[in-house]
Amino acid sequence: MANSEAIPLPEAPRLRRLAGEVVAGRPAVIISLATVLVFAVIAILAPWIAPRDPMAQSFIAINAMPSSDYLLGTDQFGRDLLSRLIYGSRNSLIFGLLSPVFAAIAGTFLGVTAGYFGGWIDRVVTRIIDMLLAFPELLLAILVAAALGGGFWNVVAVLTIAFTPGFARVARASTLAVKQEPYIEAAIASGVSTPVIIFRHVVPNISAPIVVLMTLWSASAIRLEATLSFLGIGTQPPAPSWGNIIREGLGNMFATPWPILTGGLAITIVVLAISTIGDAVRDALDPEIK
Repeated sequence: MANSEAIPLPEAPRLRRLAGEVVAGRPAVIISLATVLVFAVIAILAPWIAPRDPMAQSFIAINAMPSSDYLLGTDQFGRDLLSRLIYGSRNSLIFGLLSPVFAAIAGTFLGVTAGYFGGWIDRVVTRIIDMLLAFPELLLAILVAAALGGGFWNVVAVLTIAFTPGFARVARASTLAVKQEPYIEAAIASGVSTPVIIFRHVVPNISAPIVVLMTLWSASAIRLEATLSFLGIGTQPPAPSWGNIIREGLGNMFATPWPILTGGLAITIVVLAISTIGDAVRDALDPEIK
């Protein structure tokens, strides 16, 4: 009787190969990566490259037009708009990176737990996910932000809670599919412990949709933070963020339109760049497109 052949595990895409597939022959992705990198460098070096203190007021420079002294003009309090945009990029980019990562960790944990163990655990987690998904992301974020307030970590928590249900649903569905694979059944039959099966076999093989979702929702996190700040329940003034720069400019738009224009342009450029990268990552990891 012939010896049974070992069932090969699916090979996870290597990071270098994935990076090559994402950028190969795609100038838009290369430009988007460069754009995000430039904004990240600006955010990191904000204390050294900002020409002025972003919260310093000057009554003699109120609503100044762009000039050699103020490259993007000033707001209704005489604060340098360029400096506020530079410092505001720190909040917006941090929220856009931290929140999807935390949401991916929490959502993957819930989804894998529900999908792998099933039974009452699956029913409880699924009901919680369905309850949270009944609220649109923005409405859920507004409700949580109104309860917690607008501090830095409160905003991170708000965005994390808003995105966790989506990650949990994707992780659960992927886990249910992977759980039926022969290599999982072989591992269970050979006595491999449950934590080892989950972390060595299940999580790596459901990582592709999680990575795609995390990349795409980084752009959504930036938009959502800007919306919360615009509504007054996100980053609190006088600390700058792109959202509250637009909000403060809205009440002064007839005196100077530059806060609205520059803040909106910054959000548009970064969100478009991250969305382009996310689409490229999705295409690279989608076997049907290949």
